[in-house]
Amino acid sequence: MPAATTPPAAFLDSARSAGTCRRAIINRVLNVLCVGLALLTFVPLVSILFLLLKNGLPLFGWDIFTQLPPAAGQTGGGFGNAIVGTLLMVGLAIAIATPFGVLAAIYVNEYAPGSKLANAVRFVAKLLTGIPSIICGVFAYAIIVLATKQFSAWAGGFALAILILPTIILTAEQALLGVPKAYREASYGLGATNFQTIWRIVLPDALPAIMTGVMLAVARAAGETAPLIFTALFSQYWIRSLNEPTASLSVLIFNFSTLPFEHQVKMAWTASLVLVILVTGANVTAQLLFRKK
Repeated sequence: MPAATTPPAAFLDSARSAGTCRRAIINRVLNVLCVGLALLTFVPLVSILFLLLKNGLPLFGWDIFTQLPPAAGQTGGGFGNAIVGTLLMVGLAIAIATPFGVLAAIYVNEYAPGSKLANAVRFVAKLLTGIPSIICGVFAYAIIVLATKQFSAWAGGFALAILILPTIILTAEQALLGVPKAYREASYGLGATNFQTIWRIVLPDALPAIMTGVMLAVARAAGETAPLIFTALFSQYWIRSLNEPTASLSVLIFNFSTLPFEHQVKMAWTASLVLVILVTGANVTAQLLFRKK
């Protein structure tokens, strides 16, 4: 009696079923792996927030916003002058860097995207993102501090502006690239000029993404220490003029964390918590104000 043979159609169906089952198992394993790796990215963030809340909340209160830093070995006090100085110098940096960064991105993307100058601007911006922040501080020290013969908030804001300028240029360019070309073509079809198209069509649509880049720049500027040590130095007093040494949260954290006094170390943790709250609040506010309707 001849051996039974499997019909070709049944064999193909069996092979397809086995292949489908194998692909489903591989797909499920990869999905679980991707979800697990995505959850792992939250571990550093949650750990940082946990440490900040654990070590920073004990001294968190109204006094830290209204009082000056205590002397070494003393208790009490706050760092209101450092909060004001941080907001002031970061604000100066954003006011200086944002117009230059956005205008450079507009030129690179809208007016001469393929020109040698545009390529040079992109190359320099990418190169500046890799330069250590302390180099920006040394440059600002040579340009402003040595010329004026004094540390100042202006010098600190200038150093931070140089540091965040490439971030604003690159993110603004990507934001402009994200605007559909159909919007520009429709605007030109209605008789609008290039400037009118950019001002009324392109920039409003790209504004949320541009503001995201600006907030990234704010976060970086607020946490920098080395440029401010060379330019704004530090002060134990409230700021009275932009032409004098100015306190900042990042420098205060650096100074207090290296002291052998428990209270100062705790204040460094509290200052870190305040810095995170300020940056997060600025990011959330910007997202709410400039999100697409």
